[in-house]
Amino acid sequence: MPQLVFATNNKNKIAEIKAQLGEQYVFLSLKDIGCHEEIPETNPTLAGNARQKARHVKENYGHDCFSEDTGLEVDALNGAPGVITAHYAGPERSAEANNAKILSELSGKNDRSARFRTFLCLIIDGEEHLFEGRCEGRINEAVRDGTDGFGYDPIFIPDDGDGRTFAEMTGAEKRSMSHRARAMTKLQNFLRDK
Repeated sequence: MPQLVFATNNKNKIAEIKAQLGEQYVFLSLKDIGCHEEIPETNPTLAGNARQKARHVKENYGHDCFSEDTGLEVDALNGAPGVITAHYAGPERSAEANNAKILSELSGKNDRSARFRTFLCLIIDGEEHLFEGRCEGRINEAVRDGTDGFGYDPIFIPDDGDGRTFAEMTGAEKRSMSHRARAMTKLQNFLRDK
């Protein structure tokens, strides 16, 4: 089975990808290929950051790979946190602090519409390909944890769902409608048709 590097060490993201694409490829993490440095994400766009990470792995480690960058865009916050989604409340990447900041900033606002957008950049056979997935929804008024989920999942309710947050869904339920799964489906179709 061919190998493909997923340019992340986020175990939650790796689990989602393996659950969706695990039968086609052996997925390696950055740690698996000996990449321990923090890969820069200095581009002002999600697509640009995805490209930057994939190019870093290809240029420095020589592996075919794909990377992703995901952002939560809240309409009442002019699209924030957007490209700084992981660091919205500070450099420590605290999901609890990020969720608390969003809820605080939306206090008293009626418009709670939001979306997740994911960009995947695949570099394979010397070519670069970009795939986008999005999920429209809204921000709940409070954290609602479940047994699954990470990041902003406890406050994000997808429009295609039944009123539960992503965190309250099973992994399979979330994958049926999530931004990352939609981008991964495009990647999966591309790899299958290659």
